[in-house]
Amino acid sequence: MNKAFILIMIIAFYAYPCKAQDSSWKKPLSLSAISQVNQGNSYITFPTDIGNLEPLWFEANLIPNFNIRKSKNSRVMGVLTPQIILRMYQEESYPVRTPSYMPHVTVYYRLTEKEKSSGISLFGRFKHHSNGQQGSFFTDSLKINLESGNFAANKFEGGIILSNTNTRFKAFQFFASSIEIYPWCVEELDEIYSKFRWNNTFSVFKLPLGEGNENQQKAVVSLKIETSWMFGEVNSWNNFSLDRLNLGLTIHYLPKFFEDIGFFVQYYHGQDYYNIYFEHHLDVLRFGLMTEKLRF
Repeated sequence: MNKAFILIMIIAFYAYPCKAQDSSWKKPLSLSAISQVNQGNSYITFPTDIGNLEPLWFEANLIPNFNIRKSKNSRVMGVLTPQIILRMYQEESYPVRTPSYMPHVTVYYRLTEKEKSSGISLFGRFKHHSNGQQGSFFTDSLKINLESGNFAANKFEGGIILSNTNTRFKAFQFFASSIEIYPWCVEELDEIYSKFRWNNTFSVFKLPLGEGNENQQKAVVSLKIETSWMFGEVNSWNNFSLDRLNLGLTIHYLPKFFEDIGFFVQYYHGQDYYNIYFEHHLDVLRFGLMTEKLRF
């Protein structure tokens, strides 16, 4: 499908006018909800990946978020997140190799009034990414040491979040765009790991029909589209190489018989995000369980 057509459809859906529709379900959107959407979700995959990822029993993303402080007028908020991603391989003794340790701290500032369900927010983030290893980065054959090689990268990220409501579909919508810079990395990452990236995320959270007066509704269906473009000198790629593009599409469904855990399906194309495995280029479709503790 033509990429321009997909982009037009996304923009049209996001900007669809809310006229002559029931808006009784709309409530002020808290800065906590905005931050949770932007922080990401915990999940665990089933051992049924389709694609070129090594056979796994599961991949787990553990991403608890702790609010540091929220100002009285709810315009400023800090979030501390001790994120960990780990993979258990379908090999003898079921090894869990070099988990990704990704602690980060994020500060949010809301530009618009807190009583509104749409608005603009800014965020800044410092994030550390390492694998807890201290071995040589390369093996004797000059290949990347995936078993015990030291990987460490630190980044600053700053961006903007647009929040909106779509009355026709009874949905909350978010668009986030950010720039991330990696000023401190192990020197072996020079010219093989992008240290300047442009990230974009479009999210839609569909609320259930016929429950407009219920407080703190949970989205029954959500859709997230994520893109990241890698700039700078990377593996001698030209500036317009599609190898620089990371793309993710995630659909989450929350059945009525579950409280917080729902099913998700995700397609990911691009550089492997699992620390020192970054030279792997993935095309993978996977399924699993995801927590999405958002209340609107």
